[in-house]
Amino acid sequence: MKTCFKSLTAVVLSVVLTGCDMGPKSGKGFQLPDGSVEKGKEAFLALQCYTCHRVDGVELPPPVATAPTNTVLGGKVTYIRTYGELVTSVINPSHGLAPGFTADQIKEGKLSPMPEFNHLMTVQQMIDLVAFLQSRYSKLVIERDPYR
Repeated sequence: MKTCFKSLTAVVLSVVLTGCDMGPKSGKGFQLPDGSVEKGKEAFLALQCYTCHRVDGVELPPPVATAPTNTVLGGKVTYIRTYGELVTSVINPSHGLAPGFTADQIKEGKLSPMPEFNHLMTVQQMIDLVAFLQSRYSKLVIERDPYR
């Protein structure tokens, strides 16, 4: 019985550990250096992100083009996007689309209307841009009435 239990334990442990391996495309261990919030705002302006995005609590120039939607970034949210999610949104905008887009606003093939800036943006600009965006979010605390 002990041998059977040991074998079963080894099989279960092997399956569990194999399930933790995310493969070569895993983000495990991915860490960029800290960015500058102020330089991130400068990158936001230089790359003209304000054309389609507003940032909660930040005064920016008015949009210079008609955008399908002016997505508001930052503010009080129930879920704070992780650093990895923000990096992905900046460098691979079609990975996930912001709520509020209608089918006719999304380009054919369900791609984000946001153009890719990877050929224009430096790595440092991306690092700073993400630092700027992440600094603009705060967690919304929902208070409940204890007597209800």
